[in-house]
Amino acid sequence: MDTAIRPRLSEISRLIVQSEIRSMSVECDRVRGVNLAQGVCDTEVPGPVLERAASAIHEGYNTYTRLDGIVTLREAIAAKARHYNGIYVDPEREILVTSGATGAFYAACLALFNPGEEVLLFEPLYGYHVSTLKAQRLQPVIVPLAEPNWAIDFEVLSSAITAKTRAIVINTPSNPCGKVFSRAELEHLAAIVLEHDLLVITDEIYEYFLYDGAEHISFATLPGMAERTITISGLSKTFSITGWRIGYLIANPSFIAPIGYFHDLTYVCAPSPFQHGAAAGLIALPDEYYLQLASDYQGKRDMLCAALSDAALTPCTPAGAYYVLADSSSIPGETAALKARKLLADTGVAAVAGTAFLTGNRGDNILRFCFAKRAEDLERACEQLRNRPRESK
Repeated sequence: MDTAIRPRLSEISRLIVQSEIRSMSVECDRVRGVNLAQGVCDTEVPGPVLERAASAIHEGYNTYTRLDGIVTLREAIAAKARHYNGIYVDPEREILVTSGATGAFYAACLALFNPGEEVLLFEPLYGYHVSTLKAQRLQPVIVPLAEPNWAIDFEVLSSAITAKTRAIVINTPSNPCGKVFSRAELEHLAAIVLEHDLLVITDEIYEYFLYDGAEHISFATLPGMAERTITISGLSKTFSITGWRIGYLIANPSFIAPIGYFHDLTYVCAPSPFQHGAAAGLIALPDEYYLQLASDYQGKRDMLCAALSDAALTPCTPAGAYYVLADSSSIPGETAALKARKLLADTGVAAVAGTAFLTGNRGDNILRFCFAKRAEDLERACEQLRNRPRESK
């Protein structure tokens, strides 16, 4: 008798392909290269954040928290939202601490949308947004931004809206292209949202990474948008604690309960001692910390862009976040993935294929580089990029 197991997978499972970011990170580790592929953000954690998390462990804060997070962190988020974003929020009713911004997005989609409904996303896009929607049997609808400045084509956007459209996702500053949405763009979007009775999910995780005078505007601050907006952010990037999984969302109280239910069902809660560490950072760190953060990262951006230019990989200089998209036409290879692997073999520097962020053939000659690295690692990567063999053009 044949007793071999023939696993039956879901339709979604059969479509799974490993993230190109993860694939390049694994390959980079294998050759001991410099990983500019994944946004791991391996810079130093601020002292107050690190010290409070460690002390919280020793003090016994190692069990479950309330499903919406510890009160100290929720109050600190509310104060930060008021001071920096201009969002006035009740920490008891309108804030949910989550397992990273990714957990916030996942739980929000479970709570708000039904299978088959459509959600609009701007391209270049963040792959986890698309994959999360697909995993929940939702239909992502891609709205391409216009090159070279990644402007919104509002005619294209309006034509993408159907009777099944429920929401728009706004990622500002954007991963991977660093676009920072302007007030005029957001106001135009707000008018479309009202016209079509839509919701908005904003991913604002890179809100402090702003360059050349760019201004971050939270969509929820626009007239009439607070009740329609689920504002998602977190401390992963700001405090260099990507592995701690401390995110949050701000929303109308009527949304918080169902989103909280699905977050609890999926993640239970964000790690307790790390919540204490994140709260300490929000309370203790002055405005100067965030200004210096932006200044330091602008210097890293400029360093990487200069090296990419010298290496014949013309960069698109970002206004925010900590990624650079660069033209990889000078690297041989039929696909962007092959180009990324060729660059890794030639230089020991890992990047991500643009096809991870752009549909059709738009990403075939683009690579994404991350500059959220320690200074010595970024300097090494820049030197190795500049020395790449020109015969590889």
